[in-house]
Amino acid sequence: MADKVLTVQEKLEQLFALQKIDSKIDEIQVLKGELPIEVEDLEDEITGLEKRIAKLEETVGNIATEISNHKANIKNSEALIERYNKQLDDVKNNREFDALTKEIELQKLDIQLSEKKIGEVNSAKVAKDEVLTEAQEKLATKQGELETKKVELDKIIAKTDKEEASLNKKSTSARKAIEERLLNSYDRIRARYRNGLSVVTIERDACGGCYNRLPPQMQIEIGMRKNIMACEHCGRVLIDEILAGKKEAEPA
Repeated sequence: MADKVLTVQEKLEQLFALQKIDSKIDEIQVLKGELPIEVEDLEDEITGLEKRIAKLEETVGNIATEISNHKANIKNSEALIERYNKQLDDVKNNREFDALTKEIELQKLDIQLSEKKIGEVNSAKVAKDEVLTEAQEKLATKQGELETKKVELDKIIAKTDKEEASLNKKSTSARKAIEERLLNSYDRIRARYRNGLSVVTIERDACGGCYNRLPPQMQIEIGMRKNIMACEHCGRVLIDEILAGKKEAEPA
């Protein structure tokens, strides 16, 4: 059996029915607001902070190891100085005395160098510790914000999830009945405007989408439903108030 050829009015009714379903879906998205994007952005920011903190902790750990190594060098040099000082008591000639004295001076210089390095590294550690603490505090704040946003989003999803799923199912079903050419045009117009309105009603002699005034003759043609009429200003499909159910048809 051949597919039924739809009248212009039936095509308009299909488009308007789809528009009403999609507009309800849009309302749910507005209810969610920017929360899904905010949650995603916070998750990305937290991941970045966690990586940064891990690197800072590694750097601070390396600095602590370096300080520990310098302290070990100092202890080693002090032990050598103590040994060389004891050996001075048993020297047999000036050459041995001079050699031990020179070794003691070298170890003292090593101690001074290690102490200087410890001072420099400690300053770097203090600076890194401050940055690390700041990053950790920021992370805790962002994690708190994320938890709050997730709770808000979960509440909205729990409230609207079933309704949205039902509407999406209805939208998919409604789209199957509309011819491809009209559906493609409908989707292009919806994508063009933030409010997602592709099919609008005449309101006070004007387009219900862009509010530009419509010529009287055009309004008559829209009411006759012989052709699919689009607003010359915004391109939205126009339907009369009777078809939209906003106004009762006048008695014949």
